[in-house]
Amino acid sequence: MYLIGIDIGGTNLRAAIISKEGNIIETFKTENEVIKGPEYNLNKLVNQIKGQWSNYEIEKVGVGAPGPLDLRIGKLLNPVNLKGWENFNIKEYLSEKLSIPVKVNNDANIAGFAESLVGSAKECESVFYITVSTGVGGALIINKKIINGAHSQTAEIYNMIINEDKYSQGGLNKGGLEGQCSGVNIARIASEAYKKKLTTKDVFDLYENNDEKAVQIIDKWIDNISIGIANIIAVVDPEAVVIGGAVLIYNSYLLPKIIECTKTKVADPAMVDIRIAQLGDNAGLIGAAML
Repeated sequence: MYLIGIDIGGTNLRAAIISKEGNIIETFKTENEVIKGPEYNLNKLVNQIKGQWSNYEIEKVGVGAPGPLDLRIGKLLNPVNLKGWENFNIKEYLSEKLSIPVKVNNDANIAGFAESLVGSAKECESVFYITVSTGVGGALIINKKIINGAHSQTAEIYNMIINEDKYSQGGLNKGGLEGQCSGVNIARIASEAYKKKLTTKDVFDLYENNDEKAVQIIDKWIDNISIGIANIIAVVDPEAVVIGGAVLIYNSYLLPKIIECTKTKVADPAMVDIRIAQLGDNAGLIGAAML
């Protein structure tokens, strides 16, 4: 018996046949032609599963999708990168098409779940996962279970206020974590400082070359992300904090600085155990299947 993990992104749809131990057996990837709607695109996965993968005995299907979601019924609400997919019930649709039980959860929850099961925090009872990429997201895993919360909003840390900056990301809180710390906003802050358009990679390249402005920008970013982590530790006290997403994975040399900075902001430095995610792009597939 096998499991299927599905990862729904704004650019691509991915699926994988996965063993119950979390090992990837076979993968499938296709473009998400968002404008053509959810049924057209999900049918690409349905056809793969019922066609090329029909020789596998599939027990269950798990799906990771962008939030916000109604996790009780497996429905997309109004995902930013999936225009036209609003209020579409993924669970209901795939269950009907595949005649297999389906579970759906937030993509950040899924990645954190994988890291807590077979990744960098597999020995931990409580894990807080943070993804810092285009946006900022989070997940809370306790005793190998995703904590969703009463309104499917547990660990949705993107709107956490971390400073008094007046910038509002998409109408979110001024001084919010995503508006100050996401990859997009590192580039925004630097572009304003240099008075020219820079990418996130440009900023880190300048930082590595000890450019004065870039050093100030990244040092401030380290301080800001550390404030967010310290607030999480104060509320949740997890055994480990795992950070995934492109920003830190491609700049992992910054981890010791984040750890030291966070230690100055908590009641006891011994509470700080911050790790880099291990599973990369496969976290979404593995975590979805292991739902």
